[in-house]
Amino acid sequence: MKRVSLVCAVALAGLATGLAAQSQPAPQAQPTLRSSPRMPIPVSALLPNTQALFDSYVTSGKMPGIVGAFGFGDGPTLFVAAGRIGDEPNAPAAGADSLWRVYSMTKPVTAMAAMILIEEGRIRLDDPVSNYIPAFANMRVLTDPDNSLASRPAARPITIRNLLTHTAGLGYNIVTKGPLLKEYERLGILPAAVNAPLEVQMRKVRPATLAAFADRVATLPLVADPGTKWSYSIGLDVMGRVIEVASGQPFDRFVNTRIFAPLGMTSSYWQVPADAASRLASNYAIVGSTRTPLDPAATSVFLQRPSFPYGGAGLVSSARDYDRFLHMIQNGGSLGGVRIASPATIALMTSNLLPAGVTFGSPDATAPMGFGAGGSVVLADTPGGAPKGTYGWSGAAGTLAWVNPGLRTRGTVMVNYFPANQWPLRTEIPAALRRDRARAR
Repeated sequence: MKRVSLVCAVALAGLATGLAAQSQPAPQAQPTLRSSPRMPIPVSALLPNTQALFDSYVTSGKMPGIVGAFGFGDGPTLFVAAGRIGDEPNAPAAGADSLWRVYSMTKPVTAMAAMILIEEGRIRLDDPVSNYIPAFANMRVLTDPDNSLASRPAARPITIRNLLTHTAGLGYNIVTKGPLLKEYERLGILPAAVNAPLEVQMRKVRPATLAAFADRVATLPLVADPGTKWSYSIGLDVMGRVIEVASGQPFDRFVNTRIFAPLGMTSSYWQVPADAASRLASNYAIVGSTRTPLDPAATSVFLQRPSFPYGGAGLVSSARDYDRFLHMIQNGGSLGGVRIASPATIALMTSNLLPAGVTFGSPDATAPMGFGAGGSVVLADTPGGAPKGTYGWSGAAGTLAWVNPGLRTRGTVMVNYFPANQWPLRTEIPAALRRDRARAR
């Protein structure tokens, strides 16, 4: 759930030009580019440095397997893969349809669902959240966060914009500290799954429904007045409940029917079904140089039905599926003749939506940053920085995603291990892509 470095987009922007001269469109269903009169060059030849880097991650023991999906315009997605989806002796090879825990890369999907409802006029960006969840009508703000839960009335209501941009003043158990963190843990404000043993303990305190979760969140004080500070939060989880109320159907059903089904995202799940379980990767904890199974695929918590769909961290997906989601954004809201949202809605989603006076900055960013709906956005071109208009986010288990609608480039990287920053994928992958760009030119 850490911030994604978008410098990969720098390499992709230039690489697109070189590859365009070498490749013609091929069916999206193909995981690799097969030799044919129209497509004589295999992916390993188009992206040799990226492939070599992925291979080195596996041969050096950094990870069991890794998959990348890189897109340039409407040409075929280039899938790069190495290794297997786990250390188990029978683990399948990692590929375009392997399943990975994307954790906070769920947030842009939830944000997209919200933007659909905004386009349809069923919610508005600056509506108070209390219009949809009355329990949020009288929020309070901590006055001594380090020492107590003492609070005062909030200066203004939380809005939909605040939920989408992490400016609501809500906390998150992965970043919140002090007395408020203890309250989050005591009341089960823990909208994520880690592994089966831990899930037993979390379910003892976690609310059983999304409605109950949102109402319980509303009883807790905020870390700041709404609209005054960027603070990573459970805002997108609460947004899931707003989507339920505004759409009149369960949050997961809305996402499944309005995003996944139309886009042909047939490998994106809130609960991995039995017939897809063999494709699920194992997740690992890395301490020093030791890799230990944290959530083995065979007994994964993601094979269980979650307490409720977690809009901030609940999805499992494949590189092929997430690439289709990004491709739709790249195309201004449509893919394969199906329109999910208008170009204006996509432009709004991937623009800087932060309230006036609020700033966002990623520690590894080399360009001015803002925040759109569910993901960061680059505000200006700078030497060595990601191009202006690049939107994206990452996941707690190492996954990465970015898209630049203006340049029509996109990228997805799938791995599964904690902590996400154990290995420098955010710098090494763009460096490899830059070398491939130079070679293509």
